[in-house]
Amino acid sequence: MNPAITRAQVHFLAEQCSEAPDDFQPIATRLLKKQRRLSRFFEQNAAPLGLVPGQVALYMLSVCLRVVDQIGGRMYKVNSNHIEAATARVNDALGGIFPADDGFSERAKAHTDRAQLHLLDEVLWALYDRPDENAEQAHLEDHQKALIYVLLWTAVEAIDMVWQAPEGWDPESFEAPEAAEAE
Repeated sequence: MNPAITRAQVHFLAEQCSEAPDDFQPIATRLLKKQRRLSRFFEQNAAPLGLVPGQVALYMLSVCLRVVDQIGGRMYKVNSNHIEAATARVNDALGGIFPADDGFSERAKAHTDRAQLHLLDEVLWALYDRPDENAEQAHLEDHQKALIYVLLWTAVEAIDMVWQAPEGWDPESFEAPEAAEAE
């Protein structure tokens, strides 16, 4: 596994995507096209959720890809072997995380043997804890949120398998611009 991207860095980079959706759209399209096998896996497995939740899941996948892309290094293409290995890894842990009830998010966070756990905690925050400031946000049922999380967890495991963090990169050296300005 790669070193974990810090929570502050993940949050900062993810928020940049949501704060400039028009700028992010072509980037998201490019990243999803580069990881076509992973996006196809996502589209196929998110189909039972329905159109809007499936779109939410695909958007969140593109944000996860963007966060890793912004860190730098090299990201190779995810293939079916990576997806199978990631799926097996996630499936082994699901018994301790389900059912998809009020405690799902906390049980998922408590499972620390995850690739890029801060990125996955950001996913949980976006699905379960983000303030609903935008009336246009899609309302998702608990089972939909849980399935989206499991798909994203699988994707992040696969992404981490093909990502080489930049040489000499120190995740702890990051300071969010808001924190730097406050000093």
